[in-house]
Amino acid sequence: MEGAGESSVRHARSKEDRHVSQYASRLGRRSPSAAPRLRLLRRPRRVAMLSVHTSPLHQPGTGDAGGMNVYIVELAQRLAALGIEVEVFTRATAGDLPPTVQLAPGVLVRHVDAGPYEGLAKEELPAQLCAFTHGVMQAWAGHRPGHYDLVHSHYWLSGHVGWLAAQRWGVPLVHAMHTMAKVKNANLAAGDRPEPAARVIGETQIVAAADRLIANTDDEVGELVRHYDADPGSVAVVHPGVNLERFRPADGRAAARARLGLPKDALIPVFAGRIQPLKAPDVLLRAVAVLLDERPELRTRILVPVVGGPSGSGLAKPEGLQKLAARLGIADVVRFRPPVGQEQLADWFRAASVLVMPSYSESFGLVAIEAQAAGTPVLAASVGGLPVAVRDGETGFLVEGHEPADYARVLARFADEQALTTRMGEAAARHARSFGWDAAAAATADVYTAATQSYRRRVRSHHG
Repeated sequence: MEGAGESSVRHARSKEDRHVSQYASRLGRRSPSAAPRLRLLRRPRRVAMLSVHTSPLHQPGTGDAGGMNVYIVELAQRLAALGIEVEVFTRATAGDLPPTVQLAPGVLVRHVDAGPYEGLAKEELPAQLCAFTHGVMQAWAGHRPGHYDLVHSHYWLSGHVGWLAAQRWGVPLVHAMHTMAKVKNANLAAGDRPEPAARVIGETQIVAAADRLIANTDDEVGELVRHYDADPGSVAVVHPGVNLERFRPADGRAAARARLGLPKDALIPVFAGRIQPLKAPDVLLRAVAVLLDERPELRTRILVPVVGGPSGSGLAKPEGLQKLAARLGIADVVRFRPPVGQEQLADWFRAASVLVMPSYSESFGLVAIEAQAAGTPVLAASVGGLPVAVRDGETGFLVEGHEPADYARVLARFADEQALTTRMGEAAARHARSFGWDAAAAATADVYTAATQSYRRRVRSHHG
């Protein structure tokens, strides 16, 4: 199967080379001043941002909406503030959606009709990529030539559309993987489905076609190089940001608990995110069961909110977590809450004694930074980008593996040392300040500039 992928990549590269050559010829035919104008190009004016499978307008924590939605919304708004207009193309999931929505000044969301509006799982979306690409091309055809200066695609489905669009328009492609099939398959939770071979091949093609790849961390750069043969020189590290105005300690833990109707002095470990095996909320429940077996006296002063909705392979058993809580004998201390907006999510973080993220794989773990920005420590699995997001022993604790007893031991510390939440929470808030979205947007704009220059060099080399 890998051999087929490599053959496709070689074919893609030769097609791309032909395209660049044709584009250079067109430039030469247009006017003598066209090539110098290309050389003068710096930062792009308008970017087509692609998010096929999830809309920036969707509520994070529902369906396939999560950290990537927050990432796109925040990044697009900050890029617009830097003078780069962003048009986000996403699949329409309801018949009554307007064709375009102004998300913020300089940020437009375009709804593209591709397949049935509802009931289409992410796994079924590859079959709709032709229809989606057609919708993107229709929008482009309504503009003057050169309307988009660059394509920035998010996740592999968008990468395939972005690859075609960038070729057709004669502009550079910047791609952010967000998650990778080979990495996910190497870290599967029990009962989770492996990613299909088609995705592996697709990702390999996109890595070969992109002018620049954006990775969340240095570790992700290593994974791209190791698993997908990425050119290290074409990968840039841009840490995702956090909205520091929204996620901040504000008026403190006691006030947040009062607003949410939570007990003032309880140990409150919170899980916030999509309920699916990959995110491992079951590990938190099992850890609480271990803790209460060993320390039954804690039952009267522990409350475990699970904030989020079923997603991905979790949709097969949407009540699975509730049934697990009942089987473990802890249903009385667990509270299931639906996904909430960002303002209320910040309050849940402020109210928590600790945010628990026992994930099997995280490209970064945005909620870890959001919780810390709100002044709350994080207990997380030492996977993916979480060791970058969390400073072990200072702003929270990292655990190797997913053994519930290991998480229970850390929860016991928070139960016994109430000052731990305060001390680590203050350090966490300081740590999170270095992850503002303004810095992420400025770094992304630099990647755009580098991609444009690299693309321009290729055009010039083909032009002779």
